[in-house]
Amino acid sequence: MYNYLKYKILKKTFILLVFFGCLKSAQAQTENQSDSLLQTLLVEEKVDTQLLAPSKMLFTQQLIWGNHGILKNRYGATEDLVERRKIDLRIRRKMLQLHQIGGFVTLGGMVAQGIIGSQLYNGNYGLKETHEKLGMAVNLSYGFTAINGLFPPPSSFKRDKKLTSIRLHKWLAVAHLSGMLATNILASQIDKNYALKPYHRAAAYTSFFSLAAAMVVIKF
Repeated sequence: MYNYLKYKILKKTFILLVFFGCLKSAQAQTENQSDSLLQTLLVEEKVDTQLLAPSKMLFTQQLIWGNHGILKNRYGATEDLVERRKIDLRIRRKMLQLHQIGGFVTLGGMVAQGIIGSQLYNGNYGLKETHEKLGMAVNLSYGFTAINGLFPPPSSFKRDKKLTSIRLHKWLAVAHLSGMLATNILASQIDKNYALKPYHRAAAYTSFFSLAAAMVVIKF
């Protein structure tokens, strides 16, 4: 019994170390990208204003950071364009770090919910309330992750039409967002129609694997 408990403690400790190691790596990668960009801007003799303040951005970014957005007067008396973008990039860096952390938390919650869900499919209905509470927690963490991914200040990197890890990440985001919506809609209908269970499971698997893939491709 003692050896079993010791094994369980060591296993959980190892998982936590791997988890925080991944978070640290993601944070360092984001910081290095932003710092590299700032250095590039500062060494250029002629500042490219389109690079500093891109006109093309997501509609969610336009809503907050655009010329007519909610925070259009966020700079106050600051007139230096480089200083303005440095402020925006610091905010972007923090929001993307939160986006990455939220992704890890959401993925972990999905794993836990999937384990509980498999027990429900096997007839252990006493876990239904736990499954629903986990589902609520996953929805909250997913929403937090999505907000930090959709609403940060726009990137200053020039856009191209090449197939990049960022582009794949965005395509996979469409897949796991669709899967999350389908999972929740079907979950609300299962009590009325048990024939929807396989579709609910398929939507949940789609959400999990596309989210996991989105986190993987962004690292390469």
